[in-house]
Amino acid sequence: MVKSLTQFSWMIICATLPLCWLPVLPPNHYLTLTGVVALVLLLIRWRTCRVLGMGLLLFIWSCSAARQTTEQLSQLSAEPVDVRIKIDSLINGGERLKVRLLSIEQRPLFPPVYAIIHSSLQTENACAGQHWQMTLRLRPVHARLNQGEFDRQRQALASQTLFNGRVLAARLVQRECSWRQKIIDRAQPHYQQLPWQSVLTALAFGERGEMAGDITRLLRETGTAHLMAISGMHIGLAAMSGWLLARGLQFLLPAHWIGYRMPLAVSLLVALLYTWLSGANPPAVRAMLALALWCGLRLAGLRCSGWQVWSLCIGLILFFDPLTILSDSFWLSALAVAALLLWYQWFPLPARFMRDQRCLILQLLHLQLGMMLLLMPVQGFIFHGLSLSALVANLIAVPVVSFISVPLILFSILTSFSSLSALSWWLADRSLALVINSLQLLPSGWLTLSETQALGCLLCWLALVVWRFGWWHASPITVISLLLTLIGWRQALPQPDWRIDMLDVGHGLAVVISRQGKAVIYDTGNRWPGGDAGERIIAPWLRWHGIEPQHIILSHIHLDHTGGTTSLLHAWPQLTVRSALGQPGHLPCYAGERWQWQQLNFQVLWPEKGNQRGQNNDSCVLLIDDGRHRVLLTGDLETAGERALVARYKTALQADIIQVPHHGSSTSSTGLLLRNVKGAAALASVARFNAWRLPSTQIIQRYQDNGYQWHDTALSGQLSVQFINENWQVKGLREQIMPRWYHQWFGVPRESR
Repeated sequence: MVKSLTQFSWMIICATLPLCWLPVLPPNHYLTLTGVVALVLLLIRWRTCRVLGMGLLLFIWSCSAARQTTEQLSQLSAEPVDVRIKIDSLINGGERLKVRLLSIEQRPLFPPVYAIIHSSLQTENACAGQHWQMTLRLRPVHARLNQGEFDRQRQALASQTLFNGRVLAARLVQRECSWRQKIIDRAQPHYQQLPWQSVLTALAFGERGEMAGDITRLLRETGTAHLMAISGMHIGLAAMSGWLLARGLQFLLPAHWIGYRMPLAVSLLVALLYTWLSGANPPAVRAMLALALWCGLRLAGLRCSGWQVWSLCIGLILFFDPLTILSDSFWLSALAVAALLLWYQWFPLPARFMRDQRCLILQLLHLQLGMMLLLMPVQGFIFHGLSLSALVANLIAVPVVSFISVPLILFSILTSFSSLSALSWWLADRSLALVINSLQLLPSGWLTLSETQALGCLLCWLALVVWRFGWWHASPITVISLLLTLIGWRQALPQPDWRIDMLDVGHGLAVVISRQGKAVIYDTGNRWPGGDAGERIIAPWLRWHGIEPQHIILSHIHLDHTGGTTSLLHAWPQLTVRSALGQPGHLPCYAGERWQWQQLNFQVLWPEKGNQRGQNNDSCVLLIDDGRHRVLLTGDLETAGERALVARYKTALQADIIQVPHHGSSTSSTGLLLRNVKGAAALASVARFNAWRLPSTQIIQRYQDNGYQWHDTALSGQLSVQFINENWQVKGLREQIMPRWYHQWFGVPRESR
């Protein structure tokens, strides 16, 4: 039975994996045809045909779940909807609410759909657990899309948080807050004044929104962030606490009442309560499902290997929620457990060290070394970096958090109605202070990786396999040949002579001109509370591509074009800045300036010398050419500036590609300019849901009428122009570079935004 269930689990895994790379979801008539083929295969007696038929049915199941999600995105965002919602949590002190949509027009919604809505005066006294009847304007999930940046759109689909929205009308239906919220409100006064109260809240209730950015960064760079996010380890600790409690109680019971079932049941109950208390976040729920399955196998008396339990757990999770396959946290959790199984199976410590309690440090070191080596490629691709201090940091943090902090927090919650609670919270805070202060003493160990270096991390897996099977001495020539092939295959790919990338920075502009691993940045995007485009988008993109920036050119003074400058200068202090702003240290950017960089010719066309106002019509207009192709960068130039530019240069403005002035506003892109440029492609940097409804439909039509191909970042994400010999090509990340079904433009059509 277990063997057949394990095979079924592997079929579920294989049938769900295509959701990670399908460019589009199969339409319903294809799925119907596939279902007919699957049923025919199931009727054939050959085992292979039946396995294939079952696999096709499971593939249909996973695609149907994805199609249902995309249909909900279209239906619920087409117009304002009247829905009953339940408040799941408050974000940033109630500025925004995460809500679950329960029903629409009295029709229940299943599976659960979540939305992030902006709080309003109507919901200012809201709390988690309340039910409201609301009229909402919902916007489908749409995130910035750049190589090297965290994929928020994929993560939103994986967590079923499909919408952002605003409240048009609201009526309270059920005032009572949830029991979880009451427990939180009861517990917080006991520890709110403690130094590390934000970390305590994260460990106790799964609410990480209050954690300061520097602490979050410290945990990420030391490889200990997993300790502060309630997941498998924490649920396991809760279950272990329940098991130890039950075993202690059994000392007081008659012998005929003592058995293994009671501790299992109590451990499962404690883990379930902790999962509920932590907000039932996806990692905790997945861990709970896995624990429940393991307990079920134990109670049924079925003996399973570690790999069988692992495959059954993964199969169970993916069967009930196929979109979990898109979650980075799922991959980290699943592969971390697989790494542990593989490490102890292939590279175990000698038995004498495993049995000797005096070798506890050696055992922990062996464990952390295995996790570091086997998860190195996964971390490289997900986080685009590695923590070199993770081995030491986890040796310090894991024992303290696992065996001191978390048990103290659980005890504090259980004793919230007594005077012991405050003391327990204080002790938990002191244990966290010990951990965080120790981590701060470690030298900075974060190593940012490029895409090539992340691929190189796969060699770690190859090295372990070669070592395990002894290939290094049995077939050394084969190993060396394989190694050289893996190292050299990327060098054999055709590389462009140079390229221009318009990054998707939302409302703003950032263009990277790169050649031979060096770059010039034209504008640096926007800045907002808590971050900017330089730190969040441009720098990760440059590092992921292994490109060193050398110069920044600022078109004008507005924040959506200069917001990331400070962060970029902090990351690369040697950068030179060129502008027409007359600021100290800036090189000039006035009409008539010319220079050559990486065999590319740069010519400044505007503004006139001495103009330091820095407004839209004073934008630094730049013409770049390689002797064959020309690119015109215009900043936020408007009608008056365009006319002055044409009057001065006329047909000398001709270029193959133009950066659309002022994000496609109707105050720019005059027919006069377009006719004199005579370009073939227009690139616009715009945000999808911007307040100005840019780009203007009229402007898009004007470009098309003048023979331009229109491209914009709202539709395509990152736009890349590659110049190879006599040819050039524009590629959008959404359509060509990384076409995935979960990167599509969801919801209302373009013209209605």
